[in-house]
Amino acid sequence: MAAANVAVPLMLGQVLAYAAHGRFSWALFGGVQLLGVLDQLFIVFANDFADREADAVNPSPTVLSGGSRVIQEGKLTPEALRKAAWMMLAAMVLVALGLAAIHQLWWLPVLVVGGAGLLWAYSFAPLRLSYRGHGELLQGLGVGVVLPIIGFYAQAGSFAALPWLGLLPCFLLGYVGNLLTSLPDYPGDRAASKRTYAVRHGQFDARRHALEMLAVAIGFGWLVVDGLPWWGVAMIIAVPLGPVLAAARLLGSADAGNRGECLRFVFLGAGAANLAMLAWMAAALIRSLV
Repeated sequence: MAAANVAVPLMLGQVLAYAAHGRFSWALFGGVQLLGVLDQLFIVFANDFADREADAVNPSPTVLSGGSRVIQEGKLTPEALRKAAWMMLAAMVLVALGLAAIHQLWWLPVLVVGGAGLLWAYSFAPLRLSYRGHGELLQGLGVGVVLPIIGFYAQAGSFAALPWLGLLPCFLLGYVGNLLTSLPDYPGDRAASKRTYAVRHGQFDARRHALEMLAVAIGFGWLVVDGLPWWGVAMIIAVPLGPVLAAARLLGSADAGNRGECLRFVFLGAGAANLAMLAWMAAALIRSLV
């Protein structure tokens, strides 16, 4: 699921660029998605290193949260993960510079470094907002704004026709993504004094707010793909709304202590976000072809 959080927004930006400009490069697509793979590895390694102490006191790690546990299980040292994070960041910058030199995409390295800066502010001192609170804002910006812009710019070669207002629903989806994946970690985050959304607002309100924000983002999807007929707007709302309604049935019982329902709630919410972006991509392609 974490990999989809990076890959899908990059794809969305590229599809929107094709819909706006009518050209597409598979070579650039591969290069951009490679950036996404390296970015995902950088995020995983850097967060595992930064969260090693909090993860050690987490009593209920899951497949979605609590880190990879490689430090806690003695498989890798913190120093090895720190070096691996730097290596992934260096590789990401080198790929961005290569694409910039070949295709004259000189804003690409700037965007990549800017995205890495958001991760640094999220996990590391002096800001370390994942612990101090409101790290959701940084993930909203990184996943929901920077990644679609990278995809769009890489294919379009400029920012012309980028649906800037459409980045608002994307930001909300990125924000909610952070909120959702922190839900199973609620006991460990409280023990580590990590002020995630659920710790600040309580588990029930965090789930309720997640569904409300998902519904708002889905409802304003027409900002991402403008000029749709009424049936097109109905499609991009109806498709991702199903998982939201299914998650609403778990609203009152999906606390972290009820692991099965908590994980189902998270998967349904994340599925709704990814379905929304896939629906926007489909709508953009259909609009460009008719």
